[in-house]
Amino acid sequence: MMKMKPMSLLAWTFLALLFAWPVGSWAQTKPFHLQEATIQDIQDAYKSGRLTSHQLVQLYLDRIAAYDKQGPSINAIITLNPNALEEADRLDATLKSSGFVGPLHGIPVVLKDQMDAKGMPTTLGSVLFKNYYPDKDSFVAEKLRKAGAIVMGKTTLGELGGGDTFGSLFGATRNPFALDRTVGGSSGGSGASLSANFTTVAVGEEGFASIRRPSTWNSVVGMRPTAGLVSRSGMFDGWPEINGSLGPMARTVTDLAKLLDVIVGYDSEDPLTAEGVGHVPGSYQKFLDKDGLKGARIGILRESMGIGSEPNSEDFAKVTVVFDKAVQELKAAGASVVDPIVIPRLKELLAKRAVSVTEMDDAFKVFFGRSANSPFESREQMMQAPDFAEVVRYAQERMRVSSDDAKHYQYLIARDQLMISVLKVMADNKLDAIVYKSMEHQPTLIHDGMNPPYVNTKGAPHLNTFLVFVPVVAVPAGFTSDNLPAGITFMGRPYDEGTLIKLAYAYEQATHHRVPPKTAPPLPGEP
Repeated sequence: MMKMKPMSLLAWTFLALLFAWPVGSWAQTKPFHLQEATIQDIQDAYKSGRLTSHQLVQLYLDRIAAYDKQGPSINAIITLNPNALEEADRLDATLKSSGFVGPLHGIPVVLKDQMDAKGMPTTLGSVLFKNYYPDKDSFVAEKLRKAGAIVMGKTTLGELGGGDTFGSLFGATRNPFALDRTVGGSSGGSGASLSANFTTVAVGEEGFASIRRPSTWNSVVGMRPTAGLVSRSGMFDGWPEINGSLGPMARTVTDLAKLLDVIVGYDSEDPLTAEGVGHVPGSYQKFLDKDGLKGARIGILRESMGIGSEPNSEDFAKVTVVFDKAVQELKAAGASVVDPIVIPRLKELLAKRAVSVTEMDDAFKVFFGRSANSPFESREQMMQAPDFAEVVRYAQERMRVSSDDAKHYQYLIARDQLMISVLKVMADNKLDAIVYKSMEHQPTLIHDGMNPPYVNTKGAPHLNTFLVFVPVVAVPAGFTSDNLPAGITFMGRPYDEGTLIKLAYAYEQATHHRVPPKTAPPLPGEP
C-alpha cells in the first residue's frame, strides 16, 4: 500500500479557507450583468452591495432611451413611471434598515397598458384614453408593489386591448428579432420589453392568444393561468367577461414562477377568483425540477388549428421543422411521447366561439366604475367620440365583434363538449400535458398587419382561451431557418399550473433556446 505524503502547511491553509468560505459567497462576488439578469441575479447583487435598486432602474431607463424610441425604435413602452427612481430609493433605504420588503424587492416590472397602476394613465393604446388616470391600482399592481416590485411603466398593446400590437396612440411595435415584423399581440409591448432587456419581468393579458403569441415571437416565456387564479379587477375587459386572464411573462421559467406566486389570489372584486380558491399551492417554485420531463407522458397535438393558418405554405413548414425538433428534445429529456393525439371535432367546435351580447358593455362599466374620473359613461358613448374613426383604423376586428344569444348559447355547449373531449383524451392516454405549436406561422410583417387585408391573428391557436379553465405555458423552442423565434405550448388540466411549470422548466433547462436579440446589445459601460 502506497504511503501518503503529509500535506504542506500551504495545502492545509487552502483547504481550511475553502471549507470556511461562506455559502453563497461565489454568488456575492460574481460580476453582475444586466443582459438577461434574473430575479436571483439582481437580489444576490443587492445583498452583496454590488447593486442598488436606483442603479438598476437607471440601467433599464438608459436602455429604453437608447433602443425604444431611438436606434431600432422598438416602440414597446407607452408610459414610464415618473416616480420609479424615487421608489427605488425608498427600497434601497429599507434594505439597509430592515432587509427586503418582499419576494420581488427591487425587481422592475412592466404592465400591459390594459390594467391600472396609480400615477400612470391607462391608455389601452388608444388616443381615446391618453389622458385617463385611474385613481387606484389594479389588484395585480397593488400586489406587485406590496411584494417590493417597481412598476417601471406601461407597455404597448392592441388598440383597446385586443388584436396585434398596433395602436392609434403609438403606431406599431417592432419585433427585436426582425424590425419589419410584428411582436404579436396583444401583450406585444410586454414581450418586446422583456426580449430587449428593458425590464426583469412583465405582466400580460390573454383573452385569445395575447400572451402566448408575443411570448413566442419574442423568445420569452409566458403563461395564461386557469381563469380564476389571477384577479382582473382594475383591468379593461375583466369581469363579467371570463375569457381574459392576466398572466406572468419572463425570460426564464424560474422568474415566471416567482412572479406567479405574487399575483395569484382571491379578490372579491373579481368574483371569478372564487373558482381559484383551494387551487393555489404554497409556492409554484417547488415545481422547478430540471428532471421534470423524465417519465412524463406528453401528448403531441399536430392538427392545425391556428386562425387563418395555411398548412401547405412554406412559412408554416418552417415552423413545423422547429416543432418536430422540439418533440425529439422532449423525448431526449426523458418524456414518453404519444404522437399524435387526436381530439374529436376539434376545429368544428372551435368554430363556434362567440361572445355574450352584454359582456363587453357590462365589463366596460365595471372597469370604469372603479374610478371617479371615467372618461366615458358607456362603451356606446366611447364609440361616439370624435377620435373614434382613428381607433377603428387600428382595431378593425375589435369593432366588428358581435354576437347574439343563440350563438353564445351554442358556444357554451361547444365549450363543455370540447373540455370533456380534451380531458378524456388526456385520461385515456394517461397524459400529464398536451403540447402543440405556440404559433403555427412566423411573425407577421407589420405592413401586412396594418394594411388591407389586415393580417392579424394568422397562425394563432386559441384552444386554451376557448376552454377558459385550462392553463398553458409557452416556452422558446428555437429559431426557424429565417432566424425568427418559434415555441411550444404545454397545456394541462384545470388548475394544474404546477405540472406545467415543472415540464416547461425541464424543457428550458435541457435546451436553453432563449437568445437575446442583436438589435439591443449591451450599451457602452453597461455591466
